[in-house]
Amino acid sequence: MTEQHPFMQSFRGSFAGVLRWPQLDALWERVLADNGEGWYVYAVGEEPPATMLRGETLNKVVRELDELLRREHDEDYCGIVYTDSMQEPSFIKVFDPNNLGSTCGSSGNPPLPGWIISRLQPINLPAAMPQPGNRRHWWQKLFTHAH
Repeated sequence: MTEQHPFMQSFRGSFAGVLRWPQLDALWERVLADNGEGWYVYAVGEEPPATMLRGETLNKVVRELDELLRREHDEDYCGIVYTDSMQEPSFIKVFDPNNLGSTCGSSGNPPLPGWIISRLQPINLPAAMPQPGNRRHWWQKLFTHAH
């Protein structure tokens, strides 16, 4: 879990905010058009995934996550998803609408993202802010039906 680990270096790298819902739609299209490479989908606070998701499983998880964000972040802007690149994403942070705190980092201890979608295999991030129990239940239920 060292700062030298490639996942941590990417996690601490430069990110652009996805400010509008149409931008999020375009980002999801790029994730889903991954030519079979696959993505790690990590619910922070759970055990980091050992396998990448592809195809219909990835599509279902992205659809469910998108629906949750739109339902629970009832704003005309997005602003809770950050990516390392809008054109060629390889690391995406998705903040939980129910655990936002200060995502801009102005506080000394900004919340961890709720989910990370990455080309790099995740490592277990420090559990500085545990997920709400109801979100954890939602994630576990989604995954039992996704496989």
